[in-house]
Amino acid sequence: MAGTDPIAEADADALFVLTAALLTPERFPSVLGDDYPAACAALGLQPYAEGYGLVFGQDGHGARWTVVVDDVSLVAVAISSWDCGMAYDLSPDETSVVAGLPGWPLPVATVAPGVPAPHDPEPEEGDPAPLVPPSGEEWGPAQRRLGADEVALHWAAWRTRFDEEGTEGGPAAARDTETAAESGSPTPPRAEAPQPAPAPAPTPPQDRDRATDPYTGVRKALGELRGYLEEPPPVGRVRSASGMLRADGPGWSLVARADDMAFVLLDDFPREVLPVTRGPQLPALLEALDAMAVRPS
Repeated sequence: MAGTDPIAEADADALFVLTAALLTPERFPSVLGDDYPAACAALGLQPYAEGYGLVFGQDGHGARWTVVVDDVSLVAVAISSWDCGMAYDLSPDETSVVAGLPGWPLPVATVAPGVPAPHDPEPEEGDPAPLVPPSGEEWGPAQRRLGADEVALHWAAWRTRFDEEGTEGGPAAARDTETAAESGSPTPPRAEAPQPAPAPAPTPPQDRDRATDPYTGVRKALGELRGYLEEPPPVGRVRSASGMLRADGPGWSLVARADDMAFVLLDDFPREVLPVTRGPQLPALLEALDAMAVRPS
């Protein structure tokens, strides 16, 4: 996290920087949308090819602000430094500021010292509604994408769990549905600040409506992914980083490794993480998707 500038404490309009995120075709807060143009649209931005940096902070009154800058390199260096535990004073030049948006689209755990508690700024005529993080009490596209991010982040743990449930007889027996196999109902992914709020607690299996087969949705998602190979989707729908493949579409998210299996999350099945085994078609599909994916340079 960035430290605050004590020189600015006397200036109520100064921004006390707390943290930041990138908004680029290869790397963007997926909670904002299924692809880069959608994520930009959620913030009222044009999908600029070079991307943006999102700086989250408080003003001297404690109000939350998201400052959008076009100096992507500066924000990337700051994030890399903080990830390494190094201090970095992120102070974007005023000429790089594209927009100042009230609120935060993601929860931020850190607060600025010496200013009032975080709160939405007083609206003025014509101001947009303050940005707010997704609710942890609901399930929808934002929570589904957030869950997929967490599966990707903790891939090894999810992969091990699938192996254990598959070999020891988990809550539901694995079954072949083209390239999909169900292995139960794992605990939902959790997000860590400053990422969006965690998904709700899982619904007990006996309370779920099993009348509808979730793998109907999985097969639909796989079919739409094959369509991406014929007609490329908006940039950012398919991306790859550190060997992890992420893809999204209307109502679904996929997490996979090109040389392994996949997991799918669906809007229609809250809190379910559905395994997809390597059948006769999945390997070629994942390899082709990985080849077309955008990835950090």
